[in-house]
Amino acid sequence: MRPDRDVSHRGGSFPYLPDGSPFRLNGVVFDFDGTLTLPGMLDFAAIHDAVGSPRDVGLLEFLAALEDLEERGRKEAVLHAAEMEAAGRAQENEGASELVSFLRERGIPMAIITRNSRAAVERAMARLPGIALGDFALVVSRDLPLNPKPFPDGVEFAARELGVESAGLLMIGDHAFDIEAGKRAGTLTMFLRNDPRETRSTGDAHFVVDTLWDAGRIIAYGLPLPTGKLPVDMLQASLGEIVVDDSTLLVGAGVGEDAAAIDIGDDEVLVLASDPITLAVDAMACYTVLVNTNDVAAAGATPRWLLSTLLFPPGSSGSEVLALTRDIQRVCSRCGVTLCGGHTEISDAVSRPVVVGTVAGTAKRSRLVDKKSMQEGDHILLTKGVAIEGTGLIAREFGRLLAERGLSSADVDEAAGFLERIGILEEARIATSFSGVSALHDVTEGGLATAVRELGAAGGRRLRLRMERIPVYPLTARICTALDLDPLGLIGSGSLLITCAAAEVDALAAAITGAGIEVSDIGEVLGKGEGIDALRNGEPSTWPVFIRDEVSRLARH
Repeated sequence: MRPDRDVSHRGGSFPYLPDGSPFRLNGVVFDFDGTLTLPGMLDFAAIHDAVGSPRDVGLLEFLAALEDLEERGRKEAVLHAAEMEAAGRAQENEGASELVSFLRERGIPMAIITRNSRAAVERAMARLPGIALGDFALVVSRDLPLNPKPFPDGVEFAARELGVESAGLLMIGDHAFDIEAGKRAGTLTMFLRNDPRETRSTGDAHFVVDTLWDAGRIIAYGLPLPTGKLPVDMLQASLGEIVVDDSTLLVGAGVGEDAAAIDIGDDEVLVLASDPITLAVDAMACYTVLVNTNDVAAAGATPRWLLSTLLFPPGSSGSEVLALTRDIQRVCSRCGVTLCGGHTEISDAVSRPVVVGTVAGTAKRSRLVDKKSMQEGDHILLTKGVAIEGTGLIAREFGRLLAERGLSSADVDEAAGFLERIGILEEARIATSFSGVSALHDVTEGGLATAVRELGAAGGRRLRLRMERIPVYPLTARICTALDLDPLGLIGSGSLLITCAAAEVDALAAAITGAGIEVSDIGEVLGKGEGIDALRNGEPSTWPVFIRDEVSRLARH
């Protein structure tokens, strides 16, 4: 949905209900006239006059109260003719097809509830190029033996047919009748003004919006999220709520910032990073230490201390718990890190072991690497190849699937060993010894494609990437081809992005190569702004976007 509009609702910022509480949506019910279609198609005042109804009485209520059935039939025919004539002129409301498509793609069931006839809805729908009747699980029209809005009957019927609890349903409409019906049925409600100058009663709706574009932005915050990182727009909204009133915080929470930096005096900076480990149970100790120390090292600091919180599911044995603690200690010892505390618990909140590691390290303030130091003309280097972590994870978690797709057991074993390469401590140490290095960023979830965007966002710069220079290991390429995955979107701990001034880039690359670590020059830093300019062999190309990490697509297997 379009991000360039301000959204407000009754009391509070738009990701929340008016009382500040969160919400979750599992279904949406739309009014039809004036909601999915442009308002004003029906001249209600003229219809009231034509059937002799007072204008402050609902047309359906007036007709239902007529005792003379012949008279009622004639006047119902007048209403029906007016509806059908208006339906023949129906036009799609602003943002309607985009919102319907957005919900359909996410599997959110939808219904229409209207005081119109089914025939009028079908005729109008045929004129809406971006919306089809098949997009909706049902249409609740006045033809059904239900009390029409503002009674809750139709909304409650829709909830039952959609298989959604009323509390998880959103009723969207442009009339107080719609809002009243929804609230009486126990749903969330959204009033569509269609015009910011609208002065009609909103029915005390939970949300009030001017267009369906705005509705989509609110709805997005109530939908179930996919596995993986929080979408960037939601992360930005979350970070925007953080209030910092501490002058010692040098680097705080931000998109593309994986570690915090705190001035502790005497030119010393404390760097902190924390990450959960949920995959590769057989390599959790390695993950816990390296993934967290990577973030600290990428800030230019020396990782020194680790806190680990270990959560095990019921049924875990004491031996399993102690073995993981032992293995974490062993990896810490290899990395020169002190395991200094944490928490261990058996909990039915998890179905597999989960470890949350927090690493602290120190650096001289003059050696702290802040991504905002990137300058136009800096080169972008990448150590090793893309998708190191993803290659190892897939081999360990989906070895049988790889065998079915033609990879040998030797290939699978070799790929599983990639997890031994996920540390970036040595190349980060080398990079921080060069004054021309302006930024470091380790590649994690979402792969290189996401890491590059995060790097640019944190530095406030546009970046140019030369795609033919991006290194992909042959085994990684074969695995991705076999599983129809894109290595650029595959989780990639073990690779480090470095931006460095042109004057020092050759010396830096030589030092890294001299340590036995591959490094490639893959692009340049551009001017201030955001976004990626991608080239392939000198021709404009498209830098990919991944809503979730490619490895998550294998969950169905």
